[in-house]
Amino acid sequence: MNNRPDSVTIIGSLLITTGTLGLLSHLADFRVPPFHSDIAWVSLIRLVAILSGAYVLCGRNWARWLALAWILFHVVIGALHSSFQFAVHALLCAAFAYFLFRPSAGRYFRRDRA
Repeated sequence: MNNRPDSVTIIGSLLITTGTLGLLSHLADFRVPPFHSDIAWVSLIRLVAILSGAYVLCGRNWARWLALAWILFHVVIGALHSSFQFAVHALLCAAFAYFLFRPSAGRYFRRDRA
């Protein structure tokens, strides 16, 4: 039986926590009126983090690609804001890529689900 690598557990938990806290912090923004469509897009990004984190923990290969896409999106957004945000997100992206795609993680994501 393959055990989940600790790094995958940490990244999955981080995604779920970040997504949940971000979603909860925007609950007050769902007032009608003035509801802005931006809050819907921000909430969708938070839900993607929760979804990818949950399925990374379940060992779904597509979820690690979604997690990488999620952090890459933040690298781009960070570059539009400041060089500091870009650097932080780029470092996080490198860590996600390294830990989600190293051989021990690859074995975990390829294991038989039957």
